[in-house]
Amino acid sequence: MTTHRTYQGQQLELFQARGGDIAARDAQDLMSWPFFSLAKSRRVRPIDFKMGDVAIRVEATAEHGMATIWDADILIWAASQIVEARDKGLRTSRFMSATPYEILTFINRDDSARSYERLKAALDRLQSTTVVTSIRQPSERRRHRFSWIAEWKERLDDKGRPLGIEMILPDWFYAGVLDNALILTIDDAYFDLTGGLERWLYRLVRKHGGRQTWGWSFDLQHLHLKSGSLSPFRRFRFEVRAIVARQPLVGYRLAMSIDPDGRERLTFRPVSPEKAASKRMQRVAP
Repeated sequence: MTTHRTYQGQQLELFQARGGDIAARDAQDLMSWPFFSLAKSRRVRPIDFKMGDVAIRVEATAEHGMATIWDADILIWAASQIVEARDKGLRTSRFMSATPYEILTFINRDDSARSYERLKAALDRLQSTTVVTSIRQPSERRRHRFSWIAEWKERLDDKGRPLGIEMILPDWFYAGVLDNALILTIDDAYFDLTGGLERWLYRLVRKHGGRQTWGWSFDLQHLHLKSGSLSPFRRFRFEVRAIVARQPLVGYRLAMSIDPDGRERLTFRPVSPEKAASKRMQRVAP
C-alpha cells in the first residue's frame, strides 16, 4: 500500500479509514446548492446555477454522466471519517484508503459483487464530474474548479480480488470538512431514502430547518430553481406533493401552504425525537 503521494506539488500522507460506529456527517455547502444530478438516468446536460453571489457550474462527460446524489454518499462517508478522526486528535489527509466493505456498510448497501461494481461506477462519476464555483472564494471574480475525487484506484490481490480503494479528495471539499461551522450530523435513515428529490429535500431541510422549533419554508418556484432538476416545474410540483403525502423524511414534518399572492410553499419543521424514532422503526419494519 502506498503511504505517501505527491499530488500537484503537495506531499500527502495516507489516511486509513476506520470501521466501527461513526456518525454520518454532511457538508453544508453540498446540502444547500445544486451540485448533483437527482435522476437515476444518466445526465450529461450541465447544471448552470447563479443566485446572488453564488455561481455553480457542474459539467459531466458523455462516458460516465454526472455524479448523482447517491454517488454523494461516498463524500458523506469521507467527511464522516475525517471529522471523527480529527475529533479524536488523529492526523487526517485528503489521500484516503478504505476497503469497499467499509464504504458500502457505512452507506447502508450490501457488499455483493453488484454493489462493488456500482461503487466503482460512482467513483468514476465523481472523478469525471467537474465543478466550477464561487462558493468560499475570497473574491467574487474568483472561481474554484475541481472534481469531487481528484484521483482514485483500486488495489487487487494476486488473484484479482479487491483489497481496497485509494482516493484523493479535492482541496475545496477537504477544507470545508475541516471547518466545524460547515459540517452537520445527519440521520442514518437518510441512506434509506430511494428518491433523488426526497434525498435532496432532506439535506436542504436539515441545513435550513435544523433544530429550529418553527422550522423553515420555501416557495416551490425557488425550490425548483435551487434543485437544479431537469424536470419541468409542473412535474417538480407533483413530485413534491407526493413526498409531502408520504412523509418519508425522518425527523421532519412537511406541509404545503398557499401564500396570499397564490404561490405554493413547502414548510417543514422538526418533530419530537419520539416521533422521529417511530418513523425510523416504520422504515425498517418488514
